Amino acid sequence: MAGAGHRTRVWDLPTRLFHWALVALVITSFVTAKVGGNAMTWHIYSGYAILALVLFRVVWGFVGGRESRFASFVKGPGAVVRYVGTLFDRQAAHHAGHNPLGGWSVVLMILSLGTQAATGLFASDDIFVEGPLAAKVSGATVKLATSIHHWNEWVLIGLVSLHVAAIAFYALYKREKLVHAMVHGHKVLPAPGEHVPNRTLLAATILGVTGAFVYWLVGA
Repeated sequence: MAGAGHRTRVWDLPTRLFHWALVALVITSFVTAKVGGNAMTWHIYSGYAILALVLFRVVWGFVGGRESRFASFVKGPGAVVRYVGTLFDRQAAHHAGHNPLGGWSVVLMILSLGTQAATGLFASDDIFVEGPLAAKVSGATVKLATSIHHWNEWVLIGLVSLHVAAIAFYALYKREKLVHAMVHGHKVLPAPGEHVPNRTLLAATILGVTGAFVYWLVGA
């Protein structure tokens, strides 16, 4: 029953800020790419920011809050298959963090976003815009990076669409408010659990390092 159970913070503040900053940046990147022209300057800047955030999330996946760590949600094939078997069971146990299926969607999203941001550094449209590292590699490498950058856009669109559909499914069918949890960080769990610490100073330090690395990489 909704409202029953123990309200526990499972998502730390850095994970939540990462999520919503990434949402804003992905939308910015998509819109500016479609507008083109002078908007491509913001497309490039948003790509830099996405790369810094993806690098941050990889590190945070090892040192962040309990439910933000890869070890807590990246499960083997058996766990995924067992979870899929209970997908349409409204009474199935809820997971504090990502479920086994959702965990792999997070991994795929990180890989796809990282690929998109990284290939963008070497991509070129041969007319108006090129990545900051395009001049440092061969024409064949630029062509390959550009091709991957374009095709991976469709992979990202597919992953984002599945993500939104999954959120709607869990909200309407399973009555799990995943969006709310990613805003305030809390979930209602059957048993009391330990609140995840925010560790904002550590997160700010890691983001500062990844941001500085990207700044150095692009020669800004």
